[in-house]
Amino acid sequence: MFDAFFSGLVQVLMWPAIGYMFIGILLGIWLGAVPGIGGLTGLAILIPFTFDMDPVPAFAMLLGMIAVTNTSDSVTAILLGVPGSSAAQATIMDGYPLAKRGEANRAMGAAFAASAFGGVFGAIALAISMPVALPIILAIGQPETFAFGVLGLSLVASLAGQSLYKGLAAGVFGLLLSAVGYAEATAIPRYNFGTDYLLDNLPFLPLILGLFAIPELMELATGNTSISRVQEDQSRSSMWQGVKDTWTHIWLNIRCCVIGVYIGILPGLGGSVADWLAYGHAKQSAKDNSQFGKGDIRGVIGPESCNNAVLGGSLIPTVAFGIPGGAGMAILLGAFLIQGLRPGPEMLTDKLDVTFSMVWTVAIANIIVACMMMVWARQVAKLAYTPGYYIVPGVILFVFMGAWLSTTSIGDWVSCIAFGVIGYVMKRAGWARPPVVLGYVLGEIMENAYVISIRAYDGYGWLLRPVTLLIFAGAALTVLLSARGILKMRRSGQVAEEGAEEGSMRNSVLSFPFAVLMTATFLYAIAGTFEWTKSVRMFPLTVAIPGAIFALIALFYDWRALRKDVALAGTFRAAARFASDKAELIPSLWFFALLIVMLLVMLVLGIKIAIPLYVIVFLMVWGKVKLIPSLIYAGISYAILVGFYDQLLHTSWYPSLLYDWLAGNLPDWLPEWLIL
Repeated sequence: MFDAFFSGLVQVLMWPAIGYMFIGILLGIWLGAVPGIGGLTGLAILIPFTFDMDPVPAFAMLLGMIAVTNTSDSVTAILLGVPGSSAAQATIMDGYPLAKRGEANRAMGAAFAASAFGGVFGAIALAISMPVALPIILAIGQPETFAFGVLGLSLVASLAGQSLYKGLAAGVFGLLLSAVGYAEATAIPRYNFGTDYLLDNLPFLPLILGLFAIPELMELATGNTSISRVQEDQSRSSMWQGVKDTWTHIWLNIRCCVIGVYIGILPGLGGSVADWLAYGHAKQSAKDNSQFGKGDIRGVIGPESCNNAVLGGSLIPTVAFGIPGGAGMAILLGAFLIQGLRPGPEMLTDKLDVTFSMVWTVAIANIIVACMMMVWARQVAKLAYTPGYYIVPGVILFVFMGAWLSTTSIGDWVSCIAFGVIGYVMKRAGWARPPVVLGYVLGEIMENAYVISIRAYDGYGWLLRPVTLLIFAGAALTVLLSARGILKMRRSGQVAEEGAEEGSMRNSVLSFPFAVLMTATFLYAIAGTFEWTKSVRMFPLTVAIPGAIFALIALFYDWRALRKDVALAGTFRAAARFASDKAELIPSLWFFALLIVMLLVMLVLGIKIAIPLYVIVFLMVWGKVKLIPSLIYAGISYAILVGFYDQLLHTSWYPSLLYDWLAGNLPDWLPEWLIL
């Protein structure tokens, strides 16, 4: 055992394994920081290069890459409010508010230190837990998986902002969105509105990029401000302060790492679920959680340590039993086959040194990337003080390309803009957005477990399994504690400052029609279920009914608030004008109109021309930037589209009208990929 342990370390540190690890780390930093790409794409890119490699260098490169994406993805989450990957969703909650306060350095220092801690913790867990992993995996059946989903969904209560009913309605709305497309049980389409695009479920990336990225970018554009609301010389935060915060909250780190490892072990859950569980735990376990959502450093530390520990946990069933702990591990199993390795007893006996080389790779890669990011992030953090009009067009490029990579369908862009509108209304109207994402992530997992459990137990007897009941009790306790906290704050008169945290905005003129729309959506969903068989309608009906109840309660309170606001303003017209100015409605409509125009130009001229044109128009018209800097910015954008997305990722582009006109008719000396 010890010989294999140290042999694995020596093999990782020898050339060429260490060189390949650095290649993986550098690629992982880039893929994690760019929204919409992440580790799955990186694995797909790198696996073909491992055919002629030895096992240790091959896995040093692959695991070096995937181990660091959950570290670098926090950069955009903190600076821009845009998650680099799904595992950085919860980091936005407090990381972005910290950047707004001029504390981006502190937030990133804490994120990188917590990520390194979580990665090393996950590697240690991988090393010591092989003998005990099998009983844990076997003890978790579909009933327990569903119960874990309910436990995760109970965190909606802690993410609901100022209104528990709105938060619950938003969470159930997310569950309902996960039901779009073919049912888990049979090939019967649901809520697809006759479009092929929605048959295979609503893609996740357009949803999350639309809900979070576009509203934040619009706020930068309409507010004509930088990310930080304070001047650079007024900020006193530092990377080292964030590192010290991480060690100050060491027990929170450890607890969240345990959550990450355990969620990683359970097949099908993954980093996005663990991220929210850790955030909810950090908030619930804090004696004073009043600053969560406003810029509490614990809201960065918990999710970041947890999502990096997930990799070590997910490798346990992958290596020991050939059971992939997630989509990334399923791809990694292909690398095992390429290398002639058989997951299972062989990896724990004859190939134990290779297994320990994986342990060392995960640990070393996390430490290296944390050090590298702390050095580089000092310069990256200056982005928080850059005028917003310089940031918006560049990020829009990555947002739209991230959405496009989902299914390479025009529907990805339409969905992204549509959820951008929904995200804008929710943010301005006081509806928390994170519950929607959490519900969507958990929906497919819960429905699959729900249907299988009912079939396996011929009814609902599985609800009384001891472990299932214990998990349900934890979920109920979570909701009760959150509800008590909200009531306590209201009774004491502690009301969050508007915009200080997610769901804290108060705008009844916007919120009331949105509540009407949510109610109508749930009622439509209920009516649609009666056309389907029992197994197909069970889950949508189960979630839509309580969703309608929560939406109706929110509608009632919004109606009361609207009447009060109209009475204070004197007339409804005056109240509507005030609400429009407060929500910056007119400039926001112009912002969305410019995105729609860009989409139409894409259909005619293609992506490679439309996005650089958007950059030029936005900078010159919106930002009042001169022509030469605008052209240089557009040229860089074009180079990224052609060099990275076309030549490196081999992206399939939308066949525009220009493509139909020019394909095959260009001069021989002009490569088509430069334009089409």
